[in-house]
Amino acid sequence: MIGMKRREFITLLGGAAAAWPLAARAQQSPMPVVGFLHSGSPETYATIVAAFRQGLREAGYVEDQNVAIEFRWARGQYDRLSVLAAELVHRPVAVITAGGPPAARAAKAATPTIPIVFATGEDPVKAGLVASLHRPSGNVTGVSVFTGQLGAKQLGLLRELVPGADVIAFLGNPQNPLTRAQTDDVQLAARTTGHKLHIVNSSTESEFEKAFASIIENRAGALIVGADTFFYAQRDHLVALAIRHRIPAMYELREFTEAGGLVSYGASITDGYRQAGLYTGRVLKGIKPADLPVLQPTRLELVINLKAANTLGLVVPNSMQLLADEVIE
Repeated sequence: MIGMKRREFITLLGGAAAAWPLAARAQQSPMPVVGFLHSGSPETYATIVAAFRQGLREAGYVEDQNVAIEFRWARGQYDRLSVLAAELVHRPVAVITAGGPPAARAAKAATPTIPIVFATGEDPVKAGLVASLHRPSGNVTGVSVFTGQLGAKQLGLLRELVPGADVIAFLGNPQNPLTRAQTDDVQLAARTTGHKLHIVNSSTESEFEKAFASIIENRAGALIVGADTFFYAQRDHLVALAIRHRIPAMYELREFTEAGGLVSYGASITDGYRQAGLYTGRVLKGIKPADLPVLQPTRLELVINLKAANTLGLVVPNSMQLLADEVIE
């Protein structure tokens, strides 16, 4: 540095200092982006998004700190899912988390290479999402809250609550691929118990009234509401209709019972999305989906709403209350 003028030295030092932040930024790895694809709407599914973020945190990822999330919501329009999935693929994202059967299928159809973590209520093997639960293969794995075989148990619980109901109605959404498996399961259970099953379908809010009119016309003594993203979004409306028409109804998710429904029996959807967040974090750390077995629920929840039972003029047996995971009074 001998012979260098003071002004030249200060200029050189200033230039080096300005370059340091650029060099530091260049050494930092870019923040990974997770694509979150769902057939519902953010307003309805705020609790599952919170559970998903919790799972990510447990895996070491915090949104806007070391991971970004791109949300794509179909808002009940299942036919938009393929377009939304394509948007995430072209983004591109590091992982796609797909919520619900239609979203999972759309994500799988959109990419054979980007890792996909699903949270679905259908059998992922029968749906073609994975080769097997223990060895998924390919780029897809996830969490299955598969409850397509709950018909016998749900029907048995309804028999205890409404022993005189000879006709049981089942409400499904024909646009949901899960509905067929649920319908078959409930039909098998009804044949075993000697009940007559009356099937009604709704895929829009305007069809609810027609469905309940058909239930009443066919003298159904109780109702099983199928698991569906659209039904979940409309749970307040469905619960109100069942109470107004004095139809004892069984739901799959506790959120319906918390909204005033009579009884629910099924897996926890929030825990399923928390586990999906955990799996998404593991994939971000470099674990291949093929090496992650599909997770399944470890327990099912029975939730009973005594206020709804009183409104419907039903007496909930003490034995059933003792079996319940929660009794809402």
